[in-house]
This record gives sequence, C-alpha cells and structure tokens, in this order.
Amino acid sequence: MKVFSLAVVLAPPNKPSTILASASDLSSFSFYQRGSVAEFMSFFTKTIAERTPQGQRQSVQENSYTAHVYNRGGAEQLAGVIITDQEYPVRPAFSLLTKLLDDFIAKVPQASYNTPAAISFPEINTYIQKYQDPRQADAIMKVQQELDETKIILHKTIESVLQRGEKINDLVDRSTALSAQSKMFYKTAKKQNSCCVIM
Repeated sequence: MKVFSLAVVLAPPNKPSTILASASDLSSFSFYQRGSVAEFMSFFTKTIAERTPQGQRQSVQENSYTAHVYNRGGAEQLAGVIITDQEYPVRPAFSLLTKLLDDFIAKVPQASYNTPAAISFPEINTYIQKYQDPRQADAIMKVQQELDETKIILHKTIESVLQRGEKINDLVDRSTALSAQSKMFYKTAKKQNSCCVIM
C-alpha cells in the first residue's frame, strides 16, 4: 500500500483546475523517472478533479494507479485528490481527503487561492507521510487489525487445545493402567461436554 501523490485543487465548474497545494512520495521510482512521473501525477490530478462533479466522490483506476477524488464544491470550490496503488483501501483515502480539505480551509484564506505560489500549507507533507500506512492513520482499520490478530491467536489456541484433546483420547484408549470403569467415566464426561463445543 503506497500513497504517491496528495493534492488540494481549486476546481471551479466548467473551468480549468489549479493545484493549490501538493505533496508526493516518488521514492519507489528511479531518479530518472521521477520527473515524468511527477508530470503524470499532476496531469492526472487536474483532469480527474475537473471531471468530478461538485459534492461527489469517485475513484478512478489508470494502469496500476488509483486516484480517489472528493470534490467538495461549495463556496471554496475545492477538491482533494490522492493517487495510490491499487491495494490502498478506499475508506482511509476518503477520510484523508476530508481531513485535508477541512484543514486547508481552516488554515489558508480563500483570498489567496488566486496566487497558488504564495500559499504555504506544509501540513500536506505530514498527511502524506502519516497515511502511508492506512492502518495507523485510520482508527477503524487499526481496531479491525487488532481484532484480526486476536482472532488468529484465538483460532491457534483452540486448534492446539483440540490437538491436545485428541492426544488425550488416544492415551486413554491405549492405557492399560486405567480400569474399564475409569475409561467409561472419561468417555461419558467427554460426550456430556461435547454439547458445548464452540467452533
């Protein structure tokens, strides 16, 4: 799971879009490819922001990339775009875009949207680093991961108990030291307890 690009875009309807703030992590590309990849990400960001209706969210796949877009619209006419690999989960991507746009609106005055070069929004770099691992950034995914790990441990424990139980049965059957009455008691108790087996 990898986030390649994150951007806040001014996307007025039926007009060209403008990137107001962006951050990228192109470390997985070779040094010679980074310029071309950055141009592609910028083009992809603008194109998808222009083609997403205001007030809507959408995800678009292109080759091995997925762009998630949230065009908030409203008075600000802002859209957030995140470009990831195909494995990146959708919910944390849109959660990030909502947080990003809220933070941008709170910290950057709307009057400065006309001069994108003058906009300072360093928080976007923090977002792109934090959301590289969506499980750490998204609380619900983090809880789900912990539950999955607990479930795996629980299944392993139950499996080991069942294996142990099977071995005890074999030992009881093989044992010559136990009287017939003790064997019958063990088997009856086992049958009585078998009604409570949880799978």
